[in-house]
Amino acid sequence: MSRIGKKPIIIPNGVEATVGSASAEIKGPKGTLSVAFPSAMKVSLQPEPKALIVEMSDETVPGQSALQGTIRQLLANAVAGVQKPFEKSLEFVGVGFRVAVAGNEVKMEIGFSHSVNFPLPKGIEAKVEKQILTLAGIDKQLVGEIAAQIRHLRPPEPYKGKGIKYKDEVIRRKAGKAAIKTA
Repeated sequence: MSRIGKKPIIIPNGVEATVGSASAEIKGPKGTLSVAFPSAMKVSLQPEPKALIVEMSDETVPGQSALQGTIRQLLANAVAGVQKPFEKSLEFVGVGFRVAVAGNEVKMEIGFSHSVNFPLPKGIEAKVEKQILTLAGIDKQLVGEIAAQIRHLRPPEPYKGKGIKYKDEVIRRKAGKAAIKTA
């Protein structure tokens, strides 16, 4: 049995939820998100207190409990995202590494012979403060995916620590070559 999947998702004031047969739409002050779910799950809207409840249609089928927890968390992320956008921060570490935002594109100089332009999808906003790029958006999955794609362009290396890393990421450093003593 899924413990997380059984918890109701409380819908705060200013957020509206409409539930269909295969998807739920969450509207809030920051935007609208739609979460699709399989027919094996039943999502219902409870009037008092205003909440979403995810239930399994058949508890005997293996994997239903995990799926219930996943759908519940996706709905909870949608409710949280339409209230306050999710953020991910990337730090550019290295000599000559620069980042700038121009419109809906991130321009980066990350040690290649050319600058790298990364177009941002609709719904993602970016801002730069010194060497830190902060991505924000209402869809948690999309913010994380875009941050991972940018990090993948130049992941941090373990010897000098150069590259693009998450702001709270700790890079385990390796020792360089040890000098060989000859007699």
